Amino acid sequence: MSESERFLEAIESAKASGKLKKGVNEVTKALERGVAKLVVYAGDVSPKEIVMHLPILAKEKNVPCGEVASKEELAAAAGLPRPTSAVAILDIGKAKDVLKELQNEAAEEAAEEVAEEAPAEEATEESNEEDKKEE
Repeated sequence: MSESERFLEAIESAKASGKLKKGVNEVTKALERGVAKLVVYAGDVSPKEIVMHLPILAKEKNVPCGEVASKEELAAAAGLPRPTSAVAILDIGKAKDVLKELQNEAAEEAAEEVAEEAPAEEATEESNEEDKKEE
């Protein structure tokens, strides 16, 4: 099962609880307030700037965030009659297992990023120490 399919599955499971926020503005507010548990946005939004801040904000708040192919797919998963650019899950409900998987993957990715950045930081510290010795 692809990542986007798991995001859609989580939304379908959570819509039964009725704890979804739909649309970029509502999703942004949910993230800023710290109540969003999962954020999914559509990849076919034009212009892209409309949803570009969502992954960044989600990363700051340690909330799993993903992209699906289209607004129509996202709306269908959320049970909406019209296409939507973004959806946030506030209450996990039955999607707990899917969310755990996504959170674990996000944590692994974050750990890999930190591991990749660490050697670069050490190198700069060493060069700074060498510069001080030369003075």
